[in-house]
Amino acid sequence: MANDRNACWALAPALLALLSAAPGSAQEGDQTVRMAEADIVVIGERANLLHIPGSGATIEAEDLERARVFSVNEALRQTPGVYPRDEEGLGLRPNIGIRGLSPTRSSEVLLLEDGLPLTYGPYGDNATYSHPPLRRFERIEILKGASQVRFGPHTVGGVVNYISPDAPTEFGGSLFVAGGDHGYGEAAASLGGEIADFRLLGHASTTVFDGVRDNHGLEFADYSLRAERTLAPGHELIARVAINRENSQVSYSGLTQAEFDADPYGNPFQNDRFETQRYTGAITHAWEISPSLTLRTSAYSLYFNRDWWRQSSNSGQRPNDSTDPACGGMANLDTTCGTEGRLREYHQYGVESRLSWETEFLGADASIETGARWHTERQSRLQVNADTPTGRTPGVIAENNLRNADALSAFVLADLDFGRFSISPGVRVESIEYERTNRLTAATASTDLTEVIPGLGLTFDLNDDLVVYAGVHRGFSPPRIEDIVTNAGGTVDLDAEESINWELGLRGSPRAGLDIDVGAFVMDFENQIVPASVAGGVGATLTSAGETRHSGVEADVRYSLRDAGLMQTDDIYFRTALTWVGEAEFVGTRFSNISGFGGVSVSGNRLPYAPEWIASAAIGYARGEWLNLQAEVQYTGEMFTDDLNTVAPIANGQRGLIEDSTILNLAANFTPGGGDTTFFVTVKNATDELYIVDRARGILPGAPRLWQAGVSLDF
Repeated sequence: MANDRNACWALAPALLALLSAAPGSAQEGDQTVRMAEADIVVIGERANLLHIPGSGATIEAEDLERARVFSVNEALRQTPGVYPRDEEGLGLRPNIGIRGLSPTRSSEVLLLEDGLPLTYGPYGDNATYSHPPLRRFERIEILKGASQVRFGPHTVGGVVNYISPDAPTEFGGSLFVAGGDHGYGEAAASLGGEIADFRLLGHASTTVFDGVRDNHGLEFADYSLRAERTLAPGHELIARVAINRENSQVSYSGLTQAEFDADPYGNPFQNDRFETQRYTGAITHAWEISPSLTLRTSAYSLYFNRDWWRQSSNSGQRPNDSTDPACGGMANLDTTCGTEGRLREYHQYGVESRLSWETEFLGADASIETGARWHTERQSRLQVNADTPTGRTPGVIAENNLRNADALSAFVLADLDFGRFSISPGVRVESIEYERTNRLTAATASTDLTEVIPGLGLTFDLNDDLVVYAGVHRGFSPPRIEDIVTNAGGTVDLDAEESINWELGLRGSPRAGLDIDVGAFVMDFENQIVPASVAGGVGATLTSAGETRHSGVEADVRYSLRDAGLMQTDDIYFRTALTWVGEAEFVGTRFSNISGFGGVSVSGNRLPYAPEWIASAAIGYARGEWLNLQAEVQYTGEMFTDDLNTVAPIANGQRGLIEDSTILNLAANFTPGGGDTTFFVTVKNATDELYIVDRARGILPGAPRLWQAGVSLDF
C-alpha cells in the first residue's frame, strides 16, 4: 500500500524535473493567472471554451437573470448532456445525471464551489442531500471532457463548478425580494467594499416554500462572507466562510400508485422533519512567482449535520417496519406509529496545491498545471427509532456507524499549442483508504484502492472562429464506504466504477451572432455500479453491473440578431441545448438482481433513469435595456426505472415507465430607464402539466404551475 500511495506524490517532483529541463524562457500567455483571479476555475470566461480540449459549457449571470431560474435544476437544463431531476421543488437535494448516468443524489457528478469540494463526502459517500441556494453564485461551469483529470475523484460524468462573485473594491450591494404561490417567499442581500485593505463581500438569503407536495413546507437560510487581500506584490489571499441551515417538513418516501391516482401531490406523512446545519470554510493563497508561474494553495473544511426524521423510507413501507409493532398501519399514523431518525454528521478537511506554468516545450507554447491534495472525511451515522409520531427520543438504536475515508491524489495536465493544433495529455492518481466501525458490535474493517486516471485531449483550428475537439479519458468513481466495507467487519469485492470516455465535437462561431457546440460521445464502462433496483427497500443493493455502454450526441446552439448585426438596440435571441443518448444499456452478460427476478437476463436492456431525449430551448426578445421577455420549453423523454425495463407501474409505484414531459416556462424582466432596478414576473410549468420525475422510493411528481414576482436592484 505504501508504494501505491507514493505514486500519488511521484507526479509533482516529476513535473518539477520537467520544468527545470524544458527549453525556452517563461512567457506570458492568454491563460496567465491575474492576481484578481486567485480562485480555482474549471473553464473561466465563456470565450475560453473555444480551445478547451473537450465538451464544456458555462451558464452566465445573464442566462440566469433572463430566465429568473427557480432552482439549480432549472439552471442546469440550459446545458446539453445534463439531466437534473427535481425532488422537493427548490433544488436543495439536486439529482444531476450526465449522458445517461443515474441522476440519483448526483453521485456520479463532481460538485465544486470555486474549484473546491462542495459535497460533504466526495470519497466516502458522494450523495448530495444539501445544496447552497443558487442566488449565492454568479455563474456555473460544466466540464465533461478529458481535462477533467484536473479534478477528482469523480471523472465518470462531469464537473459542475459554482463560481461566487469577487469582492468589490468600492462599496455597493444588491437586494433581491420575490414571492409567489405555494407559499413561496425569498429575500437575498449582498454588501461589500474595501475596509482596512480587505475587500469584503457578505451575502445572506432566506427562502420559504410550501413545496410541491402536501406537508412539505421548506425553510432554508444561507449566510456567506468572502474576504480578499493583496498581501504583497504577487501574493493574493482569499478566504470564505458560509453557514446554511434547513428546517423543512419534507418526506423521504414517494407515493404508491393508488395514492398518486387519488392525489398526485399528496403526502400522508405530516410528522416527517428534515433539519440540517452546514458550515464551510476555505482559504486560498495565490503566489505569482513570475509572470508565467503561479502557485495556488488552498485549505478547506466542512461540517455537515443532518437529522431526517421520517415515518417511511419508501412506498413499500406503509408506514413503518417490524421494529414498530405498536404502529399497526396507516390508521395509526398520527397516534401510535413511531418515527425513524436517520442522523448523520460529516467532517471534511483538505489541503491542495496547484502549480500553473506558461513556457515553451517541444517547440510549442505550453500551459502546464500540476497539483497534489490530501483529503480526509469522517461520517458518524445513527439510526434511532422513536416510539411516537413526533418523538425524537431513542426507543431502539438500529445503527451506530463510524466511517472514514483518507485520500491522496495528484495530477499533471499539459496543453501544448503548436499553432492550429494543440494536444493536452494528462494523468491523475487517486489513492483511498476506507475504514468502517460498527459501534454497536465493535466490528471494524478497512480496505484501500489506488487508480491511475489518464486523459488526452486534442483541438484543431479550422479557422479563427471554429475548432474541432476530441478526447479520450478514463472515467473513475470510487465506491461508497458502506458498499465496500460491510457492517459485520468484512469487505466486498466491489470494484471502482471505471469507463473509457470518448468524444468528438465542433465548436465555435461559423457566422456573426451564431455560436455552436456539437459533439458525439461514447462511454464504455468496464464496470458500472448500479442498484439491482433503483427503488430502495426492494431487496436492492449496489452491485458491479459489469460492462455497460452509453453513446449519443449533444448540441448547444445560440443565436442573437443583435450580435449578428441585424438589429441595433433591440434583440431577438435563441438558445437550445439538445441531448440524444441513443445507447445506454447493459452490454455484458447480466441478470437482474431484483428480488424474485434474479434469473432474468437484462443484457441489452436500457439503464434506469436514462431518457433518450432531453431538450431545452428558449426564445427571447429584448427591447433596449429596459425589457426582456423569454419563453422556454424543457422536454424530457420517457425512461425506464429498473433494469427489467418494466413498463406497467407496480402497486408500490417504485417500478414502471416514466412518460415524457414538456414544460413551458415564461419570464418577463422590466428595468425602467435601463437603470439598476429590475421588476420581474415568471410562470413555471405554465400549462400545469402533471408529470412524474422519480419512482425510486415511490412516485414523486414534478412541480405544478408556479408563479413568482419580485424585484432586484444593485446599489
